[in-house]
Amino acid sequence: MKALSRNFFFLIAICAPAFAAPRQHTVAFGQWMNVKWFVGPAENKAQDIKIRGLYVDSKLREFTMGDSHDVTDRVFVVRRVYRVNDWLPDDPKSVPKWKWQRSGWLLVDRETGRVSALNLAEFDPFYSAVSWYRDYAAYCGISSDAEKVYAVVEQIGRRKSLIRKEVGAAHNSDVPDSECPAPKWQRQPARVTFEPTGSAPLTFEIHGSAVEIPETPEPATDTQEK
Repeated sequence: MKALSRNFFFLIAICAPAFAAPRQHTVAFGQWMNVKWFVGPAENKAQDIKIRGLYVDSKLREFTMGDSHDVTDRVFVVRRVYRVNDWLPDDPKSVPKWKWQRSGWLLVDRETGRVSALNLAEFDPFYSAVSWYRDYAAYCGISSDAEKVYAVVEQIGRRKSLIRKEVGAAHNSDVPDSECPAPKWQRQPARVTFEPTGSAPLTFEIHGSAVEIPETPEPATDTQEK
C-alpha cells in the first residue's frame, strides 16, 4: 500500500508541469532616443527620428519608431527600424559604419511574447504612410518597378488585399511619405479616403471583408426660373 502511494505521488509530480499555468510574458518599450536617418537618392540628407527598443521578458527584440496601434487587448502593431552595415571592403575595419533604416510593421502578441513581421503588399518603407483602424492597414503602395501608385487596404490574417487599386504614377521624389499622406478613416460605416499626390481623392467603404466604392452624389441643379 505504501509503495502504491509513493507511485501515485510520483506520477503527480511528473504530470504537474503539464497542467501548470502558461508562462506570462512581459512586453515593454524602452526609452526614446534620437538617431540620424539618411534620406535621398544619395542618402546625404540627415533627418532626426525617434526610436525605442521593444523588449520581451527584458530582452531586446527589435527597434521601433512611432506610436504602436492596439489591434485587440492582446495584439498590437508597431513600425520597425534597423541598422544596416554600410561598410565597404576598403574601409578601415576599426570604424563601424551603421546606418538606420525604416522597415515594415511588426505584429506583437502580449500573451505569447511572439514578435512577427507583417507582410503588407507593395508597402514601400520610404514612401508608404500607413493608417491603422482595427485590423485594417491603409496606405499607398508602390509597384515593384517604382512607376505606379496603388491604394491598398490590408487586413491582418487575410492573404489577399481588400483593396488594391491603381491611382496614378509614382513621382519618386526624395521626400519621405510623399506619394500620399496617411489615408483617413471614419466609422459607421467604415470608410477610408486616399488623397494621392496629383490625383483626386478616392473613398472606399468596407463591410467586413467586402469593399464598396460609395457613389459620388451628382451636384444639385438649379431649376428655378429666373
